[in-house]
Amino acid sequence: MSPDGWFRRRSKAAGKAARKHLDALPDGLWTKCPKCGEILFSKELEKNLKVCNKCGYHFKLRAAERLAITVDAGSFVEMDTNLVTINPLGFPEYESKLEKGRATTGLSESMVTGQATINGIPIVIGVADFAFIGGSMGSVYGEKVARAFEYARENKLPVIMINASGGARMFEGLISLMQMPKTAAAVGKFNESGGLYISVLTDPTTAGVLASFAMLGDIIIAEPDALIGFTGQRVAAQAQVVKVPPDFQRAEFQFEHGMVDMIVHRRDMKETLAKLLTISHNGGTHGI
Repeated sequence: MSPDGWFRRRSKAAGKAARKHLDALPDGLWTKCPKCGEILFSKELEKNLKVCNKCGYHFKLRAAERLAITVDAGSFVEMDTNLVTINPLGFPEYESKLEKGRATTGLSESMVTGQATINGIPIVIGVADFAFIGGSMGSVYGEKVARAFEYARENKLPVIMINASGGARMFEGLISLMQMPKTAAAVGKFNESGGLYISVLTDPTTAGVLASFAMLGDIIIAEPDALIGFTGQRVAAQAQVVKVPPDFQRAEFQFEHGMVDMIVHRRDMKETLAKLLTISHNGGTHGI
């Protein structure tokens, strides 16, 4: 056997041994990056705000995690906790999916809204949790968003919406689609009052949420490489008349074509939001 063959055989054996060793480790100790395949120490990943230290992939965050790194500690007070989703159309298995979403996330809905402060500046904030039925927008989700804007308008507070959604919730049919004009109208009234609305698009922000309140921000921020688009990539590929670039629904493409105002790394998000809020709070736009 040639030396090259021996080394190749040994490499395969070493690889199998390494995989066996990793499989034997306790669950949750390591996390594999879905983009580059790097095996990451979970505690280090947490310290890095769930961003891969090799390729920069931004892992999805739960609503509580997002709030923890965005608003001042202890400042968040949830609003409209009494709103509960029902099954208005009697859609099969919808109630079981709701129960699963509640058990998985500890939330009553995929949208959490409330009052908080960022660097001491009072705000109204909404955060979507993709782990709850894909962050889909149903009647309670839309009502929470609309009420958040109404409260902010009445109390002259800026609004930050951090979005992550697969779109309208099909289990509620037309009722879910009605949330698009409902939330857009709430933003419109808020805009007429002169309030500041910052929309943050995370991976993914798509379909009905993108086509309504998520794209109506005075300032639209995206996390790096976030999927941002109306139609799912597979559906778009089937329906396309002309060939589109492979990255046409990514944050960087949207930024280059004027659909997003800035792309901000997760580690810089709170600082960026604080700067924008401070400028608005002081009544100027210098420095944006």
